[in-house]
Amino acid sequence: MPVNRRNTNSLKWDVAEYELPMWVADMDFQTAPEIREALQRKVTHGVFGYSILPEEWNEAYIQWWKTRHGFLMERDWLIFCTGVVPAISSIVRKLTTPAEKVLIQTPVYNIFFHSIVNNGRQVLESPLRYDGETYQIDFDDLESKLSDPQTTLMILCNPHNPAGIVWDASTLKRIGELCETHHVVVVSDEIHCDLTDPNCHYVPFASVSDACRENSITCMAPTKAFNLAGLQTAAVSVPNKLLRHKVWRGFNTDEVAEPNAFAVEAAVAAFTKGEAWLDALRAYIYQNKRFVASYIEREIPDVKLVPSQATYLLWLDCSRLIGCAVEAADYLRRETGLYLCEGSQYGGNGENFLRMNIACPKSVLQDGLERLKAGLSAYEAWAAQQC
Repeated sequence: MPVNRRNTNSLKWDVAEYELPMWVADMDFQTAPEIREALQRKVTHGVFGYSILPEEWNEAYIQWWKTRHGFLMERDWLIFCTGVVPAISSIVRKLTTPAEKVLIQTPVYNIFFHSIVNNGRQVLESPLRYDGETYQIDFDDLESKLSDPQTTLMILCNPHNPAGIVWDASTLKRIGELCETHHVVVVSDEIHCDLTDPNCHYVPFASVSDACRENSITCMAPTKAFNLAGLQTAAVSVPNKLLRHKVWRGFNTDEVAEPNAFAVEAAVAAFTKGEAWLDALRAYIYQNKRFVASYIEREIPDVKLVPSQATYLLWLDCSRLIGCAVEAADYLRRETGLYLCEGSQYGGNGENFLRMNIACPKSVLQDGLERLKAGLSAYEAWAAQQC
């Protein structure tokens, strides 16, 4: 049964009654029972004072990445942060100076732009190549832009949002080598790493080579995989001692290094007791992906679904539509209530795309797809009349 999230102060669901929000990366499933039980024990205790980070917190991260992802981190590498976005913004401020360039591979998570621009740095886009089917890295363009002396930081999205790409080890190794050569530090956002398709595994950037490990900062959290974004709990892993000190100082200066009363319990429960729930979730999302792929191919031939190996965010190629995707997103919300992300905010060739969140019960997904079909059909008819 769908969980009714309306009138709960939900960023996603506190919209008009007729609207169906399928935009922000926030799942419509209750989190794992084991996590709810851990939080309930905390609530029952009834005291919500300042919290510390116990050894169990470090160990939970270490064992999860060792068993799930084959990468052994050391205890001292880990630093708590209230979220991946606060971490990235703090790192941008601490490791770069105003007007320096921060490289991103577009189209990519739109908040990366905010973390760069809002801190007085320059966005440097290295657009991914799109062949009408999939995305690939343009390594000639990437190397050219990394070689710019003003480029001092690269934000990598691994797995990639919104395209759902799981970068393989050889690709990551090549990125690491280029960044080491040109003295560019890599911040790897790996928040979606636990949301790969069944039998598909992500590769931690820092695990690929010595160059990748010593020249990188990895951002991680249980929040996307276990639907805990509102609890503000995350971590960074920084193997290099000098980089780690800078990041630690930055977090403390920005006051984003202290856990709230529920942050530790939620993370520890997720990484020590949430595995079975997560695997069931991944299987469900994968079936949703297959359902969407079949529906779009059959019912909405003017839209192409970009193949995805990770995340619950689907990237819909609308370049064959009459009209444009930006206008179509507004039309869909206004006329059908379907609320999707328009792709231009992700840079690159995103202006031709819509992003759709499918982390919801199948009945809700069916509703969304029917609205998408009817809305785009009506939009194309309307757009044709404007010509």
